[in-house]
Amino acid sequence: MQLRGGVQTLTVTDAVPGTRLRVVDEVGRDRVTVVVDHAGNAHVAFVPDHHLVLDSPEALAEVLVGGRALPPGVYRLFDDDDGRGDPVGTVTVRALDDLPDPSLYDQPLDAGFTYLTVRDGVQLSAMVRFPDEGLYGPAPWPTVIEYSGYSPSDPDAPQPSTLLANLLGFAVVGVNMRGSGCSGGVFDVLSPAQAADGHDVVEIVARQPWVRHGRPGMVGLSYPGISQLFVAATRPPHLAAIAPMSVIDDLWRQQWPGGIYNAGFTRAWLATRDLQTRAGGQAWDQARIEAGDEVAERNQRIRTQNLDFEHFGRSTPHFGPMLEDRRVASLVDRIEVPVYLTGAWQDEQTGSRFALMLQRFTSSPSVRFTLFNGHHPDGYSPMVVARWFEFLSFHVAREVPRVHPLIRELAPVQFQEVFGVDGALEPDRFAHHDDVEAARAEYLAEPPVRLLFESGAGTETPGGAGHRFEVQADRFPPAEVVPRRWWLEAGGRLVDDPPAAAGADEYEDDLDAGAHAYSSEVLHDLDRFTRPQVPIEWTRFDDAHRCAYETAPLDEPLLVAGAGHVDLWLQPDAEDTAVQVTLTEIRPDGTEQRVQCGWHRPAHREEDPLASDALCVDHTYTAAHHRPLTPGEWVRTRVPIYPVAHLFRSGSRVRIALSTPGRDHPFWSFEPPVRAGAAHGVGCGGDHASSLVVPRWPITLDHPEEHPPPDAHRGQPCRPAAPIRNRSRQPHRAA
Repeated sequence: MQLRGGVQTLTVTDAVPGTRLRVVDEVGRDRVTVVVDHAGNAHVAFVPDHHLVLDSPEALAEVLVGGRALPPGVYRLFDDDDGRGDPVGTVTVRALDDLPDPSLYDQPLDAGFTYLTVRDGVQLSAMVRFPDEGLYGPAPWPTVIEYSGYSPSDPDAPQPSTLLANLLGFAVVGVNMRGSGCSGGVFDVLSPAQAADGHDVVEIVARQPWVRHGRPGMVGLSYPGISQLFVAATRPPHLAAIAPMSVIDDLWRQQWPGGIYNAGFTRAWLATRDLQTRAGGQAWDQARIEAGDEVAERNQRIRTQNLDFEHFGRSTPHFGPMLEDRRVASLVDRIEVPVYLTGAWQDEQTGSRFALMLQRFTSSPSVRFTLFNGHHPDGYSPMVVARWFEFLSFHVAREVPRVHPLIRELAPVQFQEVFGVDGALEPDRFAHHDDVEAARAEYLAEPPVRLLFESGAGTETPGGAGHRFEVQADRFPPAEVVPRRWWLEAGGRLVDDPPAAAGADEYEDDLDAGAHAYSSEVLHDLDRFTRPQVPIEWTRFDDAHRCAYETAPLDEPLLVAGAGHVDLWLQPDAEDTAVQVTLTEIRPDGTEQRVQCGWHRPAHREEDPLASDALCVDHTYTAAHHRPLTPGEWVRTRVPIYPVAHLFRSGSRVRIALSTPGRDHPFWSFEPPVRAGAAHGVGCGGDHASSLVVPRWPITLDHPEEHPPPDAHRGQPCRPAAPIRNRSRQPHRAA
C-alpha cells in the first residue's frame, strides 16, 4: 500500500480492494473511514464533522453537505479489520502555503510534450511551444502558461489562447490539471491542490533559460481564466501577470444561482468534466497511452477516485464553510500581480456575476477590465484582443507593444473565419514610443475600466463582434452611480412615487419554464457563439405566469452600469418558491430587447452584509439562514439583477417581468421549487410597495442617437413586445 499526502488531500494506492481504512488525526480523533475501491485506491479531500464510514453515495453526500476540507497535519491510518493495533501507515497533509524545497523547481523543459512534478510527487502533463524564430528571433522569449482541466497539453490541438500567444511572439506552456489529460492525481474542481500545483508550475517554468526575465504570465478564457485567479492568489514569487477572460466569482453560485439549481450549462459543464476526467476520457490521452506513453497510463490508474461533480453540486444546496476556499471572489484580494480581465454581461455560460468582484483586486498594482455586451468567447474578438496583447507586452515581455506586420496582415482572414467579421487588429497605440518605460507610463495613466457598448452593431455584419462606442471609468461600478427607483403600481406601471393605496397583482408558477433556455439547442455546439447570429427561440410566459411593469417613455437617456434589484413584497402561495426578474428595454417601435436577469429563492432570508448595499444584493445561502415561507404571509426580499451596462435611449420604456425562473436565458435552465396552481402575490402599494432599483450613471454620454437594428446586439435578443395584462390578486387568494 502506498500513501501520499498532498495539499489538503490524502491518497492511497495499491491497497487491497475492500479494505476499510480509518483516518486518525494527531490528537487521536477518528476523522473518517474510507473503503478501498476495486482498483486499490482511496482518496480523502473532505472530512465530516463527526466520524463516518464512506461506503455509499449517501455517506459521501453527507460529507459534502456538512463537512470541511481535510485540514493539514499528520494522520495515521488503521486497517479496521485488524483492530486498533499499530497503524498501517502515517502521512503528512500539507497546507496550501506549505511550499516545497526550491530545488523541486529545477526541472528542465524543452519544446514538445513532457511532464512536470509538483510538490506531492504528482506528475502533470505539459506541452511547450516556442514562437516562430523567423519572426521573433531566438530565445529568450516572453512566456505565458495556460493551465486547466481541458486539453492545454494536447500536443496536436493547441487551445485558442495558446495559438494567439504563439502567433504574437510568446512561448506557451500548456499544463493539464491533476486528474485530467495525461496528468496524475485526483481531479477536483477548483481545489486548493490545483491552486498549489499551479504555483509550482509557475516556478518551474520561471527557471527555464528560454523564459525572458524569468517571469512568465498566465493566459486563458473560461476554465483556464478562472484557474489563473486561484493560482495568482497563492502568490508565486516569479509570476509576472495574469490575463483571465470570461470568468466566474463562485462555482457554487453558478450551480445554484439565487439558491435555485442550474440544470442548464453549469450542470452540463460539470457532467462533461466527469466524463472527460475518466481514464482516457479525452481521446487524445487514450491515444497517447495506446502509443506507449507509460507515464500517462500509470498516472490514470487513480482516476477511479475522481468525484462525480454533478452529484457533488446537487448534494450542496446550501453554501457552507467547505465551499469558501473555492470561492473566487474570496481570494482575489490576495493577487499581487497586474490583472487584465474581460467579460460579457450576457455571457451564456458564466453570466456576469464576475463583475461583483472587480473592486476586490485591492492588492494588484494594476488592473485592466474590458466589459461589453455579448458572448462567452468574445474575449478573443478583434475589439478586445489587441488590448490583451498590449497588457502582455507591457507586463510580461516588458516591451513596447507592436504587432508583427505579417500577423497584422493575416488577422482579418482569421477573424473572418472564427467570428464571421472582417475585423482588423486595432493599430499599435504606443508605437510612437521607443522607450518602454515612457510607453508603459502612458498606458498606466489610462482609466482602468473600458466599457464597450452595443457590440454587434459596430461592424458591417449585424451581430458581429464589434462595438459602436465606449466609455472609460476609474472603477466598476463607476463611483458616480446612484440608485434610480421606480415603484410597482397595480396594472403594470413603474412610477416615481410609492402608490398610497394597497394593491397586489399575482402570477402562477410556470411548471414548464425551468426547462426552457432560448439557445439550448446549441449547448453542445459552443463555437456557434463566435458567429454573428446564434439560434434563438425566446419563448414567452403566458399572462397568468408573469407580472410585468414598465415606465412611461423616458424623456432623457438612462445609462445603467452595475447591479440592481427588485425590492419585492411577495405573498407566497407555498412554503417554497423562486422568483426571476427580467429587465428589458421596450423601444419606441414596440421592440423588446433583453438587458439582464436575476434570480432568488426567498426562503434564503439573510443578505450577506459584506456583499450587499443600496444597489447590489447577495445572500448567505447557508442552511442556518434558510427558512420556509408561510403561505399567505407577506415577506419582503430583494431579488438581485446581475451586473450590466446598458443605454436606454429617450423614448424607450424600462420594463421588468416577475415570474418562475426560466425562458429568459440562452443556456441556463432551472429546477425551481414550484407547485401546480400556486399563485404568488406581488405587492404594489400601501404597506407592501415593491420597487425596481437600477444603477443610474449620471454622466453626459456621446452616443449614436438611433437604435441599432433589432438583430444586431450580441447577447441581447429582440422580439415584438407583448402587452402587459397582469392579473389582480383577489383577497381570497391571500387567505
